Amino acid sequence: MPYELLRRKWQWHLLTMLRQTLETDTINQLVDTCFRQYPNGLVTNVQKGAVPSQYQSLARYVAKYVVSPPIAVRRIDRYDGARVTYHYRSHRTERVEHETVDVATFIGRMVQHTVPKGFKRIRYYGVQATKTFAKVKVAIQAALAKVEGVVKGAVQIIARLTYRQRYAQSTGRDPCICPHCQSEMGVWRIWHPIYGVIYDEGEVIKRGTYASSAQRAGP
Repeated sequence: MPYELLRRKWQWHLLTMLRQTLETDTINQLVDTCFRQYPNGLVTNVQKGAVPSQYQSLARYVAKYVVSPPIAVRRIDRYDGARVTYHYRSHRTERVEHETVDVATFIGRMVQHTVPKGFKRIRYYGVQATKTFAKVKVAIQAALAKVEGVVKGAVQIIARLTYRQRYAQSTGRDPCICPHCQSEMGVWRIWHPIYGVIYDEGEVIKRGTYASSAQRAGP
């Protein structure tokens, strides 16, 4: 595809998408202005590479970027119709390990790497990205060394807060005040939508570790 045509196609697709997505007068004016000011299209970052000229070899070249299997065929050592033996390099032992599993298990391990169409997956991002982390590693270590004492003090302060105080601090609402009669309630059970019951006064009583209100209040 000629580079000049690629620039204009990129401009048309991008600006048309903006116009259709936002649908405001300001965006329409901006899109029209961009079309007038950049009649040759927008700059596209296209790097020249060794692309095969023959269509058969071109198809093989492009196919590598269309789909990448989760495991190379050369890593499959044996298949007898019921079990699969393959090898991999273990990050724990830094050695090549061999494993034999049944076909259903092997297929399950492979298909979990097949993501939905349009789904983008990355391993590291932000400051954890390989290139970025190499640049900021020294600065991060120096910053952590300076704020270590401050962070420890903050953790100690937070640890002294009760559940009631932490909840009120984060939501602005006292969890022990009834929303109907405004009377103070006692904590009997704490339930979380993900973790379930995280505190049960009845279980505390059954374990024999329960103390009366006067004893818990202290002198």
